[in-house]
Amino acid sequence: MVLNARPKYFTPNEVSVHNTTDDLWVSFLGKVYNLTPLCEKYAGDVLMKPIILSAGKDISHWFDPKTKDIRTHVDPQTNCIIPYCPNGRFVHIPPPYPDTDWANDFGRPWWRDEAYLVGILSQKTRLIKIINTLTSQEQVIEVCSEEIMTEIQDRYMKYNAHAGSYTWKYDGKNLDMHKTLQENCIEDEDNEFYELSMNDDTYLQPIHLYFNDDLTEA
Repeated sequence: MVLNARPKYFTPNEVSVHNTTDDLWVSFLGKVYNLTPLCEKYAGDVLMKPIILSAGKDISHWFDPKTKDIRTHVDPQTNCIIPYCPNGRFVHIPPPYPDTDWANDFGRPWWRDEAYLVGILSQKTRLIKIINTLTSQEQVIEVCSEEIMTEIQDRYMKYNAHAGSYTWKYDGKNLDMHKTLQENCIEDEDNEFYELSMNDDTYLQPIHLYFNDDLTEA
């Protein structure tokens, strides 16, 4: 086990592409879960329908943020407190009335099972412009504001596999790759862009990459 390992952050857009029964993610209460194994285990079960219909989406409204459990309400017919499922009852939710067909031996309900947890949902994403001074290539990418520069560099790898062989600079100063954009004094100007109706891509403050002559990595 890696001690003090940083969590993996995901943007809502990254979660949204996992929206099929073969690849199903959801987010809730600030975390991201891969429920694909749950789909496989309960394939064909009608109780999977509400979850499948919510694939790739945030379902925090299903939960009580204080208890971290499914919201409840009072059943108007029985006056009993039962789980509130406006989209229909789903896997691991008991029926509102006694039912001999319902098995409750599944152990921990899926929303309490950390085995499905894959990372943290970013509280704020932002766009950054990266300019490769060697090739003059410009790339605008969406990143998580919580990510440090090495994690942003990992995101950029798909555009340039040798990104680690460059010095990353902003405003002429080397960036600390173990700090976030904000900690590197790269302010988030999204609100200003919105208020002024400016084109984000055009006016983004750029990060410049300078190729290191002593290339040590393939």
